[in-house]
Amino acid sequence: MIKNNEEKINEVLTRGVEKIYPNKAALEKVLKSGKKLRIYNGIDPTGKLHIGHGVVLNKLRQLQELGHEIIILIGDFTAQIGDPTDKSATRKPLTHQEVLKNSKDYQKLIGKVLDIKKSNVKFLSNSVWSNKLKPVDMLELASKFTVAQLLERDMFQARIKAGKNIGLHEFLYPIFQAYDALTMNVDMQVGGNDQTFNMLAGRTLMRKVKNKEKFVLTTKLLEDPTGAKMGKTAGNMINLDDKPSEMYGKIMSWTDQMIIPGFEIATDVPFTEVKQITQDLAKAKNPKKFKMLLAYNFVEMYHSTKEAISAEENFKQIFIDKLNPDKIKTFKTAKRNIVDVLVLTKLASSKSEARRLIKQGGVKVDTARITDENFKIGKIDKDGVVIQKGKRHFAKII
Repeated sequence: MIKNNEEKINEVLTRGVEKIYPNKAALEKVLKSGKKLRIYNGIDPTGKLHIGHGVVLNKLRQLQELGHEIIILIGDFTAQIGDPTDKSATRKPLTHQEVLKNSKDYQKLIGKVLDIKKSNVKFLSNSVWSNKLKPVDMLELASKFTVAQLLERDMFQARIKAGKNIGLHEFLYPIFQAYDALTMNVDMQVGGNDQTFNMLAGRTLMRKVKNKEKFVLTTKLLEDPTGAKMGKTAGNMINLDDKPSEMYGKIMSWTDQMIIPGFEIATDVPFTEVKQITQDLAKAKNPKKFKMLLAYNFVEMYHSTKEAISAEENFKQIFIDKLNPDKIKTFKTAKRNIVDVLVLTKLASSKSEARRLIKQGGVKVDTARITDENFKIGKIDKDGVVIQKGKRHFAKII
């Protein structure tokens, strides 16, 4: 049964939303009509599910709660091509076996956000129909698009200016994604703002072949202080299978500017509370307690209330109650690269040892495990940043 709840519909249309095609008013009219929509999001299994996927899943959950049909499309075919979005060079091709391995835990993790026990959620794989395409089918599909349309992609333009190659298979990627929408005969697609071009390709194909409108809703991207999206390429993502303390610590390492976007687009905290937090921060109230609330909500959503409490207590013991403060030496430095900081604080005797520690997963920054030797520590507040090696060795930089 479709729910015509005006408050929930408004949340679907506004919370964390970047843009709606053709427009917000048209989608609002359909959502209030009582019509059951078939809505999908495609995920290419090129790596782990991360918080960027979580943002889209939150939006899908809102639509599921209104009674609409939700399809999670596992792109086991398109992942082998590689989505060129935001890529300055051609992706390394993946085998089907690699793709299946990457997606092994997807359904379990997605079930932490969507209620996958309900009949209005289904999982499909696009290899089922894409592998059946014949050359004549591909010619028919390709005839619906022009070279000029596909060359509009900003990353293709950037590569052309830089004298870099564009693979023909990359050119075809949005056409295959468009074919997914056509084959499933969907009414709507939801995805991150960085997927706009691909999703609009499906809208174009749907209009040309079926003379049908396909709504496209793009969500805002969760970005770090540099403006880079939190994702696999930037190497700064929070994975949905991160351990509770690691997830909590990563969020506590965020800058204050990321608190409100985090609440708005990546949690289910009521929007009235988010607005109140926004007002409190504007009044210069201590941002740390709100960041802790954000971290708690993340861990509770992807793990459990018990583990969220435990992660918070662990953080408080080390960084607020100052557990073993006599064993934590403080260093004043302008250095931000983690390798340099490890050497400066004497947690590593050399840069090579620092890199080895990072590679082995033995380094944490404010409880967040660091695996990238190029990681740079962001803004340091008055409490400093605690660097940890192993279980017992700590140092603080200010």
